[in-house]
Amino acid sequence: MRYKGLGVAAMLAATMVVCVNLFAPPKAEASIHEIIAALCRAVDEEVAPRGQNKMDQSASFLRALQASGFLTSIDTSDPTKVVLNFDPTVPNSKFMSAGHDLTIPDGVAPGVDLVLSPLVIPDPSFPAHSNCANLR
Repeated sequence: MRYKGLGVAAMLAATMVVCVNLFAPPKAEASIHEIIAALCRAVDEEVAPRGQNKMDQSASFLRALQASGFLTSIDTSDPTKVVLNFDPTVPNSKFMSAGHDLTIPDGVAPGVDLVLSPLVIPDPSFPAHSNCANLR
């Protein structure tokens, strides 16, 4: 009789495990901000997990920066350059202004420069930056 009870308990436990696996939501992909991860990774090391998930879909990979207010606008009015305007004063930016813009020749495409306005640099008071060996 005792073995029959153990068999029933084992069957109930197995059924519960199967039910939990069938009805539990799928695992979410973890994301960290890829800029910070890129600064602190070793040379030739991939950023893992990726910063912005599903970059191959139609949604812009810059959406998190725009939603936070860190990226205020993308100016494409001049056909020879694309200007990314940043506001490093937003509380969650984790970066600060270098005090000038940076132009990357052909940074978007041949003949189309990329301008970072202003150039943002790591804020040394942010713990992820202050503890990053590559930034010391």
